[in-house]
Amino acid sequence: MPLATPAALPEPLLVGVIANGRSHRNLKNGMRLDHWPDVLYTAPDTFEALEATLRDYAARRIGLLVVNGGDGTLRDVLTAAARVFDTLPPMAIIPSGKTNALALDLGIPDGWTVRDAITAAQAGRFVRRAPVEILRDDQAIPDARGFLLGMGGFVRATELAQSTHRAGAFNGIAVALSLGWSIAQTAFGGAANAWRRGMTVAMQTDDGAPATRQLYLLLASTLERMPVGLRPFGRQRAGLKMLTVNAPPKHLFRILKPILTGSDGSAAVAGDFERSDPRTVRVQLDESFILDGEHYAGGDLTIRAGEPIRFAAP
Repeated sequence: MPLATPAALPEPLLVGVIANGRSHRNLKNGMRLDHWPDVLYTAPDTFEALEATLRDYAARRIGLLVVNGGDGTLRDVLTAAARVFDTLPPMAIIPSGKTNALALDLGIPDGWTVRDAITAAQAGRFVRRAPVEILRDDQAIPDARGFLLGMGGFVRATELAQSTHRAGAFNGIAVALSLGWSIAQTAFGGAANAWRRGMTVAMQTDDGAPATRQLYLLLASTLERMPVGLRPFGRQRAGLKMLTVNAPPKHLFRILKPILTGSDGSAAVAGDFERSDPRTVRVQLDESFILDGEHYAGGDLTIRAGEPIRFAAP
């Protein structure tokens, strides 16, 4: 929901747009670069070019940073912006990727335009979301920032989703196809099956004791509404949320419904999965993880929620 006490941005407003010319909808419909005098447009094709563009925008003191792309483009912009801005300006999303989970969470319609975002920002219509930050070793600047992190089975499921994207399925359809295939692999695989075996991860949540666990799945997000109505973290709420599922999953079909619908499940499956609201999570793992669709190497990682960002919304 929009903030109850909006803080409108001043007029005139200088806007900086980062566009992904390779995103799904931009390739289909064009980037719609209208070249208004109050809007700066750039479509950087490397991370280094993206960081240079953001430094230019920061020097020009933009008042609104707009991302025209999908979840992956937003992840890259947020990651680069952590190296550039001391205080990130308000932002807006033009959903044009294969997956647009944050836009769905914020209630951004498919036809949302740069001018719509500017109008909303000048009227003070914002929603706050804090990104998930991944810090490597003891670094002070996040190695990556996004909104949906997954380990274990989520990595394999994402690889399946990306294959369905190549087959022409997007957003909710891709999620459903990937979920169905993941369940089949887990349910009917043998003891040596990688899906059932899971991953070994050393974890420490907040000030708790470190522990080594065998997990089928770890999922963490600051989104409040997930795609296609999924509710893996339970009730809708703000902040960093985490779901862990033990490996091998002993009661797969019995835990599936509570994980998907957000319910608690029966007492018989209470020990199979856990939901929590950690402030920080330290993990050590050898396998890769996924952040908003991108693979990252494992290692010694800290997962936390960053500072909330104001996103223009209808």
